[in-house]
Amino acid sequence: MNIAHSRPKILAPVGSFESLAAAIQAGADAVYFGVEQLNMRSKASDPLTQEDIPEIANRCREACLSAYLTLNSTVYDHDKRLYRDIITTAKTNGINAIIASDMAVIAECRRQGMTVHLSTQSNVTNLDAVKFFAAFADLIVLSRELTLTQIAEIVRGISEADVRGPGGQQVVVEVFAHGALCMAVSGMCYLSLHSNNSSANRGACIQNCRHRFKVHDEDNGQELVIDNEYIMSAKDLCTIDIMDQLVATGIGVLKIEGRGRSADYVYSTVQCYREAVAAVGEGTYTPDKIAAWKEKLSSVYNRGFWEGYYLGRKFGEWAEVGGSKSTRKKTYVAKGIRYYPNIKVAEFRLESGSLKVGDDILLIGPLTGVVYHKVEELRVDNMPADRVEKGKAFAMPFKKRIRPSDKLYKLTTTEYAQDPVLPQ
Repeated sequence: MNIAHSRPKILAPVGSFESLAAAIQAGADAVYFGVEQLNMRSKASDPLTQEDIPEIANRCREACLSAYLTLNSTVYDHDKRLYRDIITTAKTNGINAIIASDMAVIAECRRQGMTVHLSTQSNVTNLDAVKFFAAFADLIVLSRELTLTQIAEIVRGISEADVRGPGGQQVVVEVFAHGALCMAVSGMCYLSLHSNNSSANRGACIQNCRHRFKVHDEDNGQELVIDNEYIMSAKDLCTIDIMDQLVATGIGVLKIEGRGRSADYVYSTVQCYREAVAAVGEGTYTPDKIAAWKEKLSSVYNRGFWEGYYLGRKFGEWAEVGGSKSTRKKTYVAKGIRYYPNIKVAEFRLESGSLKVGDDILLIGPLTGVVYHKVEELRVDNMPADRVEKGKAFAMPFKKRIRPSDKLYKLTTTEYAQDPVLPQ
């Protein structure tokens, strides 16, 4: 059926320039990213910095995307200069909004005339809270623990009361559509802080809830390994098969979690959710399409899927494995050398393993984005070859320009694959 509401925007996670290129390529409406240590992904292996803000802003403008910067961690007095500097840099470079939860950051945004989006860390669960925060924020990310019915009531209440933000427009509601869920309410967890003095609320979670645990009986000393599921590690949120119901609530933005995940994850999730939202609006949202999207989402990093608390569940579903259940595994094999545009041939150097005709491959780069490809022809020393070994330079026909910064991965099926389909 057709939904009367306007199409929600797709908000993509960006933790690297590769992810940014993938989000743009897949058709995101907006991206969100964090810099330095004042965001909830500060432990990223190669974090973005203030110096990256101008380039991110420019690339988003060129692609007609909005860019939001997260400053949603707990902040202390000694952080004041840093968060002020970050807000100033964001404002100067035309970042569209700051995602914040701490009132000190929100107040500084107001002082500098910077638009605020209220983070889910503020745990907004009711209409009165929305009305209160509307004095500070134009968009509010609701708590992840709400049901579809509760979300719809809040959205309806905003419309009926004409609740407006500082920018003069009616407050927009954003909800999470896909990605990791935490054992704690709206991600406010202290387990990592208590066990390792590494605060999740400062973006430094070590994810010890994702580990395997034993139950110890202090009376008799017996221990039991809980091997059927990881009892504090929730499966990933996936709303692709309830998208019609989610859109019907009237929310304005669907947020994909995953700033710590790779570019191929960003590409596949954005593509699937963009297509699903469009299908709902066009009346072409069918079980066959849902199954195809679910299969594509399963091919990138995930801990298994469930629909979260949207349908009224009181308890979560827990992961059966410690890591990913993706049906595809990518293994780094080569780096780009050069591209010959006239003949559409790419040259690489194999740095690990081997590659042969018929292999499925994946290219990821900070400007190139994400490209899936099947090896149909290989040439070594300008001679046809069925296989390439480590250390060799090789060439092959390639449908998109490659760059020296690009990395090539070989894709293989995993034990979780039944009949996997290579993403396009």
